[in-house]
Amino acid sequence: MSTPGSLLSFNINDGYIEGILRGFRLGLLSNVDYSNLTQCDALDDMKIHLATTGYGDFLENEPSPLHTTTIAEKCTLKMVEEFNYLRANVVNPLAQFLDYIRYGYMIDNVVLLITGTLHERDPEELKEKCHPLGLFDSMRTISAEATVDGLYNNVLIDTPLGPYIQSCLSKEDLNEMNIEIIRNTLFKAYLEDFYAFCMKLGGTTAEVMHDILMFEADRRAINITLNSFGTDLTRDDRAKLYPALGILHPEGIEKLKKCDDADQVKAAIDFYPKYRDLFNDTQFNEDKTLEDSFFEHEVDMHKHSFYRQGGYGAFYSYFKLKEQEIRNIVWIAECIMQDQKSKMNQYIPLFPN
Repeated sequence: MSTPGSLLSFNINDGYIEGILRGFRLGLLSNVDYSNLTQCDALDDMKIHLATTGYGDFLENEPSPLHTTTIAEKCTLKMVEEFNYLRANVVNPLAQFLDYIRYGYMIDNVVLLITGTLHERDPEELKEKCHPLGLFDSMRTISAEATVDGLYNNVLIDTPLGPYIQSCLSKEDLNEMNIEIIRNTLFKAYLEDFYAFCMKLGGTTAEVMHDILMFEADRRAINITLNSFGTDLTRDDRAKLYPALGILHPEGIEKLKKCDDADQVKAAIDFYPKYRDLFNDTQFNEDKTLEDSFFEHEVDMHKHSFYRQGGYGAFYSYFKLKEQEIRNIVWIAECIMQDQKSKMNQYIPLFPN
């Protein structure tokens, strides 16, 4: 039997598909590609260059003038196509691991559906705005007369997120609770469950995903704290949203619970060199936000996943790197559209070649 924890048996079921994944990874844009993109004067120029990369002719049928939203949409569909190919050619436990990757996108889609239903938006319009990697079968049953109660009973409970929703949220919560609290409540349950699954797999998967998910939990805890200032969110409400894992858990989390402003947050994480350095990076660069620092650190972690073999961490990391690549492409496209070439190089490079 193949298990991700054993290098001796990993290749039986998963060796071939890992080779495919590493081939996908070689298709990520290189520094030379980014250099060429930043020299473009129009989006049609970007289209021509992207056609020479792993993206191929994905924009061939798009009329001029191009829009950044079109580029973002087509890049995302390319990522989804790669994901679906991998998912169709694997067996458990890798199949289940890939499903966990989809759950994060499903949470964002669920939050979008709840928000739209509360505001009586057209269901078809909502479905079009959903991330294609987070689509689920019961989404097709949403009608124009949908209510929040109906959404809860007939749609959300039947999704793969059903166990999280039932254990964390009631129908009344969907009507009364702030939508960002709903999002963070679901992400908390998801991260804790995904972490437990990865630790159960053991081996290289557990080692790589431990560091990745611990960082993700800490980032969410810090952002939840910072975003709560100036809102109606109480300390007690905020405390319920912190994931029960991460380097900050439990001592750092106890400090974050007591924070009332950004300076107190900075003081709370000062004992953790990794996060102290990320905060300090933003102090002397007015164009750099804390979120930018988080993205840079995240990219570095995911690049290192590919230095390990015989585990599933690289699968998770590839799609996170692909997300960053799409953000980079859209950033460059937006700079071209807004004639902000001086800011064009503020993307986050991935691999040198």
